[in-house]
Amino acid sequence: MVESEAEIRERVQAYADSEGFVLNSNVEKVNRVLKGLHNNAVKHGAEYCPCRVRTGDPEKDKSIICPCAFHKDEIESQGFCHCHLFYRT
Repeated sequence: MVESEAEIRERVQAYADSEGFVLNSNVEKVNRVLKGLHNNAVKHGAEYCPCRVRTGDPEKDKSIICPCAFHKDEIESQGFCHCHLFYRT
């Protein structure tokens, strides 16, 4: 069953809280990313990061399911993830 955008928001917020991150203060940007996650779940069966390119190979694409495998390194080096969803506090 695909989560609603509201459920995705709750889960993403809980994840950010548990990891010591914050969500982008730009609500429109957050909403676009959440909508992209929801759309990818509906179309492709997983909440693939909307800012990354899927290969179409589910095994390879596991690394880009939100939160993607790259977000912690990006936050460490840049202060935010590629999608600008999660930020360092």
